[in-house]
Amino acid sequence: MLTKTRADRVILYDISWQQFENILIDLGETRGTRIAYNNGTLEIMSPLLEHEYYKENISIAILDIAEVLEKDYESLGSTTWRKQAKMTGVEPDNCFYFQNEPKMRGKLNYDLNIDPPPDLVLEIDLSSKSLNRFPIYLSLGVPELWCYDQGKLKIYLLINDQYKESQNSLVFPNIPVQEIPNIIEKYRLQGRRIIRQKIREWARNF
Repeated sequence: MLTKTRADRVILYDISWQQFENILIDLGETRGTRIAYNNGTLEIMSPLLEHEYYKENISIAILDIAEVLEKDYESLGSTTWRKQAKMTGVEPDNCFYFQNEPKMRGKLNYDLNIDPPPDLVLEIDLSSKSLNRFPIYLSLGVPELWCYDQGKLKIYLLINDQYKESQNSLVFPNIPVQEIPNIIEKYRLQGRRIIRQKIREWARNF
């Protein structure tokens, strides 16, 4: 097992599926780290403050927009999603059900061999993550990714077995979600309550 480390992460190579499962057990559920695993390579990250700030604010914006539009949703945070057959696993910054929310409503356990993957996944600061998440989400069949990086929010849709950047979201097709970071930045020094208020006011215009 080879190891590569940085201040905020560790990367392990030649990790078998059973070792991956054992590491998840050893890390436990009450932890601040997040993992990504793809065909023997495992990345364990400790998110930094800026990362968590934008994760929280964009996640809350998604929920606020859903409330304004009266769309049912389920938010499952950094749940560990994995498929042994694909040798992949990941803990997103956040994930949501919208289209498939009725199928997952109230569930406390899941099986990706039976249940649908999240309809929407949020990832923050992809450029800082050493292990490419796109092949992992492709193997899990996640239809839509929102990726925030360096002040920009990009939408990627799963089309013909690859992710392609899109101007429109499947979840909120009439909302220009790329504007969310601008609203957060404009009102950042006024606090989260004001940010939420402004996001809701903005969403009502569409």
